[in-house]
Amino acid sequence: MNYPVEDVFRTEGVPKFTYVRPPNFNEILVDIRNSGKPVIIEGQSGTGKTTTVKKIIDECLPLAGFVYLSARKAADIPRILHLANGGESGKYILDDFHRLDKDTQEKIANIIKVAAEEYGDNAYPKIVIIGINKVGSELIHLVHDISKRCGIHRIKPASPETTSELISMGEQKLGIKFYDHGKIFEESKGDYWLTQLICQSICLINNVTETNSDQLTLSFSVGDMRTRVTERLEHAYQEAVKEFCRGNRFRSTNDPYLKLLRCVSEQDSSIVDLTELANLNADVRGSINNIKESRLSTLIGSKIVCERYFYYNSETKLFAIEDPALFYYVKHLNWDELRKTCGFRTGERDFEFDFAISFAGENRSIARSIADQLTMLDCSVFYDEHFEVNYLGTAWHKNFIDIFSNKSRFVVCLLDKYHLEKIWPTFERECFIPRISDGAVIPVRLDRTAFPGIPQDIVGINFEPTNSSGEELYNRITDEISFKLISRLDGI
Repeated sequence: MNYPVEDVFRTEGVPKFTYVRPPNFNEILVDIRNSGKPVIIEGQSGTGKTTTVKKIIDECLPLAGFVYLSARKAADIPRILHLANGGESGKYILDDFHRLDKDTQEKIANIIKVAAEEYGDNAYPKIVIIGINKVGSELIHLVHDISKRCGIHRIKPASPETTSELISMGEQKLGIKFYDHGKIFEESKGDYWLTQLICQSICLINNVTETNSDQLTLSFSVGDMRTRVTERLEHAYQEAVKEFCRGNRFRSTNDPYLKLLRCVSEQDSSIVDLTELANLNADVRGSINNIKESRLSTLIGSKIVCERYFYYNSETKLFAIEDPALFYYVKHLNWDELRKTCGFRTGERDFEFDFAISFAGENRSIARSIADQLTMLDCSVFYDEHFEVNYLGTAWHKNFIDIFSNKSRFVVCLLDKYHLEKIWPTFERECFIPRISDGAVIPVRLDRTAFPGIPQDIVGINFEPTNSSGEELYNRITDEISFKLISRLDGI
């Protein structure tokens, strides 16, 4: 009998011929079979969540009476809402839970909590939730004491032996033999969907589109296979990668996110500690340090497509690409082409900071407001309080020489009588005055103090802070300083 290659190595839907059980299949089965225990299956798209649950129901619990509902299906939404409002009993598989609004999610979380507490009471529904990313932890946050009452699982990746079993099932149906199962496992790292895609791609490279009449051994070069797989993944992931690399506010020089992602792609693990990563990679240390405190969290939180695929904890500094297929894609894509696609300039001098702020202590509140506002606009800003941790154990004067002389695209100096009189601001001026002729110094004149080496006819910003205070002052800083600095940066 002939089988199409796409039916044997499936990249859509539940595999009919090449399904293998994940290592924790029985643990999930036991929790789903437990009538009084809610279950949460979390993890990225393509990791086998829905497939595993459907296989458990079809093969092990066919008479259990589970009803499958998906938040993707418009026809299922009324019944899901009815379930959330307490109008249903029975047993339910609730797929794509992450697509529901927070109010509906919280209602369902409260239902499963009560159902677990009232174990054995058929008045409450048995619910198996399938969702993306951090569904389990998010539910625990919604209802804090739910964790000990739920079975929370992620589908564990396949072992080399299980991967080989999957491949062998496909080989039998197609009348083929892959030259090396081990290389396929090395590429997929046990991800079920990626294994299916790699096997299908190798078949297509060898012109195998259906069952072969004679046993055929398929050879492949890793390079050709990676190119084919990456091209097939492009339509799914290119936009997410591009949106991440372009940052929260695109500028042709604002590329620290691209540098971070490229550096992550060179690691063995898709979960990295950014502090450690920065310390081990001097060429991108500045870029990582500039975004790891707040800018990266802001980006991921503000773009839905980024939140779907990337995770970052600003407290622990752990960054993760949660989808194995996406990690494979970024490991093997053409970064020079991506840079062009994103619109970043090439061949220009790279600065660690867009702006470095020089000020006297008496004007710290103004400097802090400027730094905070520019950071919210996705600029890299050197403001000393933001970088104290990065420079612990080093001498400020050595760092200031680098920052104000070389590492900042522009120096914003808050000039007044205090800047003229104080030792540190004077030292900073000595560092940045030689850059005046390059147009890299932007004076913000807080009074009429004259400064040796800073000509009065340099176009700057005149700003009288004594005319306002509080929110009015903050808004004036936004309108009269920060927006002008952004316009200067955008005009490069």
